[in-house]
Amino acid sequence: MPVRSITAAVGAACSAFLLLVAVPGSASAATGQFRYTYNTADGYEAVGFLNNPASGECINLPAPGSAPGAASRAPKNYTNATATVFLDADCEGDTYYTLSLGAGASERLLLRSVAFS
Repeated sequence: MPVRSITAAVGAACSAFLLLVAVPGSASAATGQFRYTYNTADGYEAVGFLNNPASGECINLPAPGSAPGAASRAPKNYTNATATVFLDADCEGDTYYTLSLGAGASERLLLRSVAFS
């Protein structure tokens, strides 16, 4: 094989490798919006949301302003992933509920954290 062909092949292989390294991999995220209800410090009802939340990670929701440490309520999963909501922070505890794609829950369902699969 001529030296010129080997050089061209090595150059092409190096270019392909650099292209693979330079293009970042897509981060794993649920596409869509996750919503929940809470009360503000002034006592008003408000809606919180997560846009395109990360998958495979626990997300602690900010405590409602009306009562620090209180739970949010009425989650609605408008993402393309399954959402598992937990009553406890850090996605811990025995009290949890799974929301499929496009599902919502009643005002009685309380949550402090969520994870998407």
